[in-house]
Parts: sequence; C-alpha cells; structure tokens
Amino acid sequence: MDHTQILDAYMDRIGYKGSHNPSLDVLNGITSAHVRTIPFENLDILLGKKININVDAVFEKLVIQKRGGYCFEQNGLLLYVLKLLGFQVTPISARVRLEKPRDFIPPRTHVFLRVEIAGNSWLTDVGVGGVSLTSAIQLIENLEQKTNHETRRIVFEKNRYFHQVLYASGWTDVCEFTLEEMPEIDRELANWYTSSHPKSHFKDRLIVAMAGDDGKRFTLVNREFSERDRYGLAIKTEVKSPKELIQILKEKFNLTLPPDTEFLTPGLQWK
Repeated sequence: MDHTQILDAYMDRIGYKGSHNPSLDVLNGITSAHVRTIPFENLDILLGKKININVDAVFEKLVIQKRGGYCFEQNGLLLYVLKLLGFQVTPISARVRLEKPRDFIPPRTHVFLRVEIAGNSWLTDVGVGGVSLTSAIQLIENLEQKTNHETRRIVFEKNRYFHQVLYASGWTDVCEFTLEEMPEIDRELANWYTSSHPKSHFKDRLIVAMAGDDGKRFTLVNREFSERDRYGLAIKTEVKSPKELIQILKEKFNLTLPPDTEFLTPGLQWK
C-alpha cells in the first residue's frame, strides 16, 4: 500500500473524515477518533502470541484485523500516521504511575508522543488504557487543561514531569517522564519486557479499555467491567462466565474472538 492508501485505511478505521493538514484541530480530531474506536488491550499476550511492534505488523493488526493493542502498538501507529501527515512528532519514554505511590519506581515501559505545532509543544497519548488522552494537552506546567473527557495537568517535581488526571477524589498521577526521546531500539526492549517478562502486569491480568461519548470510559479488568464518567465515578459489574466475557468484548469493545477462546491468566480462573 502507498502512503495515500495507508492513510485512507487508517482514517476509515477510526471514522475520521476531517482535514489532513498538520494542525492542532486535526491532531485533536484524530486523537479523539482513535481512542473511541481502537481499544487498548493485551489479549494476544494472554493467548501466547508475540507482540510485534514493527509498523507493518501494527497496521495489519489494528487497522486491517480491527484489533486493539497497548502503548507501543497504539502510539506507534499514531506516530507513523502523524509523520505521514507532516506533523513534527517525537516518541517520548515514560513510566506509568497509575495506582502507584511516589516511592515506587515502575519500569520505563511506556511511550507517548510530543507534537510541535506553531512553536508550541503538545502531548498526546492513545495508549495508556483507561486514561488515554482524547485530545492533546499542552506542555505547560501547572495549567489545568480540559480535554474531551477529564481535566489534565502537567507538574514538575524533583526533575521529573508528571502527567495527572483530575478525578472527584483529586489529582492522580498517570505517568512520569523527563522528555527523553524513546528511539525504536528502546521501544523494542521495553516491548519485550512488557509482553514477556513474568513480572509484567500484562501477563497476570486481562485489560481492555476504550473511550466513549459524553466523557464515559469503558474498562474490563479480568472479570470486572466498569463504565466510568468523566469524574472517575464508576458502575462496576462482574463477568460471570467465559461466554459473557466474549460477548462483552464484542458488544462493548468491538473485539470479535472465537467463542471458545481461553485467556491464560490467573485473573480468569472460572469456577
């Protein structure tokens, strides 16, 4: 496929019909459409499959096969698309801090994107699960920024930036970073750890997430399905059988799998 065909296929996948000019409006439009249609998920890891983050493999999986993926796939695809559109974009390494205390050091196994537009730096991240950005935020410290979903901000403490999300309970860390670029070789190494290391949290739980309309978020962690509003308040239900799990993946996340699919993870030990 040539570049025009690649862009057409991607835009059709996410349902984006707007301009292709490298502007903030376009960046926001694509970010929003992407996270509403391509789910964050780690299903292939639990099916014993290798995660290939080569751009051709990612395009085949996320666009042609209409599957989802995690940060190296999601933001890798978006990185490729934005470059084709003429954006000045850099992959940035980070440590995911969700539900982690500040004295804990998580591995540097996350990548998001820094985009330069008209002399200003913007950050977008379609690969951080239930808190993926639905519009870009500007790289400005201590500025509360509304997105299509939650309010966000960037703070700088002890030589580190922290991307935070505002819930009803207060500000919560999403990830920390230093603005260091994450080249392809570093993404390959981090992807190996994330998908293969026994201590990776993607090995011991099923995780699926997607953004909805009106600030809603849908997440599935093992047998718990949650529908969350923009303030972080969630309605949770228990998935009671493998059949129901496959049904929720189809109805809530547009993921179609064979009805006899079995996920190898301790979190899905059915009675």
